Amino acid sequence: MNLPEGKAKFLLFPLALFYWGVLFWRNLFYTIGFFVIRRVPALTISVGNLSVGGTGKTPAVIYIARLLNSKKLKAVIVSRGYRRKSSGTRVVSDGRKIKEGWELSGDEPFLMARKLLGVPIVVDENRHRGSLYAVEKFSADIILLDDAFQHRSLERDIDIVLLNSNDPPEAYKLIPYGKLREPWFHLRRADIIFWSKTNLVEPNPNIRRKVLQSNVPAYFSKMENHNQLVSVNGEEIPTRMVKGKKAFIFCGVGDPISFKRSVENTGVKIVGFKIFEDHHNYNEEELKEILLLSDKNGADYLITTEKDIIKINNWISADIDLFSLEINFIPSKEGEIALIQLIEELLEKKKLYSPTEPL
Repeated sequence: MNLPEGKAKFLLFPLALFYWGVLFWRNLFYTIGFFVIRRVPALTISVGNLSVGGTGKTPAVIYIARLLNSKKLKAVIVSRGYRRKSSGTRVVSDGRKIKEGWELSGDEPFLMARKLLGVPIVVDENRHRGSLYAVEKFSADIILLDDAFQHRSLERDIDIVLLNSNDPPEAYKLIPYGKLREPWFHLRRADIIFWSKTNLVEPNPNIRRKVLQSNVPAYFSKMENHNQLVSVNGEEIPTRMVKGKKAFIFCGVGDPISFKRSVENTGVKIVGFKIFEDHHNYNEEELKEILLLSDKNGADYLITTEKDIIKINNWISADIDLFSLEINFIPSKEGEIALIQLIEELLEKKKLYSPTEPL
């Protein structure tokens, strides 16, 4: 998302003022109970963000789902399935088999389905309806809500919020001036905060001070490269094999700069970079252009994100050296301990956990 500059800031002022007013009354009505907050017969954990895209939310959801699954807890991910070409309740994966393609699932739920064995994934624009279905269909103990910090109509037991360390101070203003979906002091609703991508860049000190004022525990986390690149047909190669080689990279994600830094950390030499909007759906002409640019710049490899590569299988030949870079969410040791303790306390309270069997 490009931030407005110059005269655009003044022209957008009435829109920003209107947006602020809508947010103020909406949150006030939820706080005083005027708007109904519904819950489901399962523990509910939300992973969300305060800003628009690019915080590393999907890798974080995958990390938490694996943590819960490893402890034999029946967790189901429920997402709205942003930009999917369907509506209503859809089962993306039953935990054993993927049921829908990315077009009907949304790119992020489909990516999670590919990476998570044993964790069902449901998409529904109505999170309450989707969560009830997950409980009924899969006997879920825990509903893991994807991107739901602003979805206040569904009660949650734990709110986890991610903040992108790569965002500059000017991004911490309300849309359309900045990237914030709601004012930063609304972080007080969160139970735990993670600064993401701190291995790529440290968070701005002034913003860190503001976040501390929320009195919510905040911890660092990394978005680290996996040691494998995965080709369009599923072939894996070690990242050490591309060190010193030339690569043309492209992506359609919320934080392309962090993607570029992650690729640079593999030791590859980037000779070209094409950026598309977040959740971009590619067509044949665009991919032909990417291939031409790659050849023109003498690239040995094409590298993109996991979210992007799933959407171009129909357009790219298997003999083209196109790979995706896997990124993993890794909380700091202190953050991991705090998160596990938070979950354990909730499970113990709901009689789903015994202190003698720690997570």
